[in-house]
Amino acid sequence: MRKWKLSDFHYDLPDELIAQKPVEPRDSSRLMVLLPDGKIEHRIFRDIVEYLNEGDCLVLNNSRVIPARLIGQREDTGSFIEFLLVKRLSIDTWEVMTRPGKKARKGRRFVFGDGRLKAEVLHVNRDEGTRIVRFYYEGVFEEVLESLGEIPLPPYIKEKLEDVERYQTVYSKIPGSAAAPTAGLHFTEELLDRISKKGVWILYVTLHVGLGTFKPVKVENIEEHKMHEEYYEISEDVAERINEAKRLGKRVIAVGTTSCRVLESAADEKGLVKAQKGWTDIFIYPGYEFKILDGLVTNFHLPDTTLMMLVCAFGGYERIMNAYKVAVEERYRFFSFGDAMLILNR
Repeated sequence: MRKWKLSDFHYDLPDELIAQKPVEPRDSSRLMVLLPDGKIEHRIFRDIVEYLNEGDCLVLNNSRVIPARLIGQREDTGSFIEFLLVKRLSIDTWEVMTRPGKKARKGRRFVFGDGRLKAEVLHVNRDEGTRIVRFYYEGVFEEVLESLGEIPLPPYIKEKLEDVERYQTVYSKIPGSAAAPTAGLHFTEELLDRISKKGVWILYVTLHVGLGTFKPVKVENIEEHKMHEEYYEISEDVAERINEAKRLGKRVIAVGTTSCRVLESAADEKGLVKAQKGWTDIFIYPGYEFKILDGLVTNFHLPDTTLMMLVCAFGGYERIMNAYKVAVEERYRFFSFGDAMLILNR
């Protein structure tokens, strides 16, 4: 079996193809369709309804991005610091990334919003480059965070986003993500209604996207990469509907790598999904045998990332790398606010 290297998932991308703003309306972005026979079609995203069949399951991630970016000051010196909430460990305790990190030593205290929110560093996790902090406040943490925090846009987006709801899917419902499940940004309520009227089952799972999704892979042998954990949930109703679709020979199509990770985490060796919730660190790269998926809607991802590896695992390495080459030639828009790809394996 081939030993995969990080450099296998590299491609060259001109900076001007990194989308800085979303297109309007949402479903007017471009859609590259990779058909099972190897052909590539270039369409508009709203055309996706033509590729879906009655009885198919379209599985979307309904996680909502929280204002996970906090700007505060050291309590003793007043120097500024940035907190990015990574993972909730208990009601008042979080794993956070800090910038600059040197200021956030164990025992240091920070204030946010004129003291409405305070934090103390409990532990420095040097391996991960994160801190464990406890927050102090009055009232409900989510309400305090809503009033003081900002939506943390990816670092490659340099332009200010005028309407922060454009970094949320129209069906976002469960707060908890530090980054948007971006493949879902292309859907409008009208498009979902058209898809539903065609007899396609629209199903929702939850996976809270962590900032680890932007974490670069630092080892050349990708098998040595430690995947980040993310919280997920899949309900009894959704699991039963997917299993019924598989029994009837219908297709299951995940919207985004996050929905894909939920389905594959919840699947057993017989190809059945079980209702469950918990943390997943599933790491999917070429050689992985998919148990559930027949199709995947995804954006164009950064090179050298675990997202590229997952897409190559599903679509086939040569097929996906060629599609990215075509996307660059055809001037598709890349990353979070970029265009989309529909990969169909049957």
